[in-house]
Amino acid sequence: MAQVEATTQREIAADPDDVFDALADYSGVRGKVLPAHYSEYEVREGGDGKGTLVHWKLQATSKRVRDCLVEVDEPTDGQLVEKDRNSSMVTTWVVTPAGTGRAKVVVTTVWNGAGGIGGFFERTFAPKGLARIHDELLANLAAEMEKGEE
Repeated sequence: MAQVEATTQREIAADPDDVFDALADYSGVRGKVLPAHYSEYEVREGGDGKGTLVHWKLQATSKRVRDCLVEVDEPTDGQLVEKDRNSSMVTTWVVTPAGTGRAKVVVTTVWNGAGGIGGFFERTFAPKGLARIHDELLANLAAEMEKGEE
């Protein structure tokens, strides 16, 4: 089994602390900025950063739906780590300053891919698909954050 990785990033015209707080706000902002690929979104414990337990279904393709039960941790400042209890998937969000009043958000998801020919296709296509989903989420987050800056 090879590890599969998908990474995407975006600069957002908002204060890095505000962007991090919005990402960590699972009971508010996060639910509003999720793209249509997410369904059955539900905060089960907590709701703000570390200690949050959240459920969603991620429709990666027309045939592939992943049922996720995600524990949230904040190992360092500006970092959110989401570990799926139902799989090997781990998503890390890192928010850093990118100049005055700007934040850079990098999201990386890793998981243990399948073996064989299925694993080949997963390693080839899944990172691009997941990066597109995360890019849409970050675009929605940017729109949400930047409307508050006007």
